[in-house]
Amino acid sequence: MTDITITQAHAAITAAEEKAEELGVPSTITVLDRGARLVAVARQDGAPLVSVDASAAKARTAVSFGAASGDLLGAVQPGAPLYSLGAASQEPLTFVAGGVPVRDADGRVIGGIGSSGGSPDQDLEIANAAVAAL
Repeated sequence: MTDITITQAHAAITAAEEKAEELGVPSTITVLDRGARLVAVARQDGAPLVSVDASAAKARTAVSFGAASGDLLGAVQPGAPLYSLGAASQEPLTFVAGGVPVRDADGRVIGGIGSSGGSPDQDLEIANAAVAAL
């Protein structure tokens, strides 16, 4: 199994930055490999400082579960199967939209992309633009 490459990470970040500029939302975009380790990150001028950690947590969540971070919100609510997961995790996770997995041609997760700086819907749109560029 392979990981997302630095060339792919650069292409994803470029596409995400273009979408963020189109939306008028300065953002941080984080690209992680399949082990949830950093491949590349870019913080646009004016992006909130908190967006650095938030984008990484969104990407980590997407890689860890192989699903968009916002799609998991219901599973971490009181009484749901993953309710206690947030407290048990060694690495920060978040269940807010803006993190998406990256898959290879066979559907295997090879990385994740997280975006933060706008609303959850804007962050998801930016992350999806990044994945679409690959």
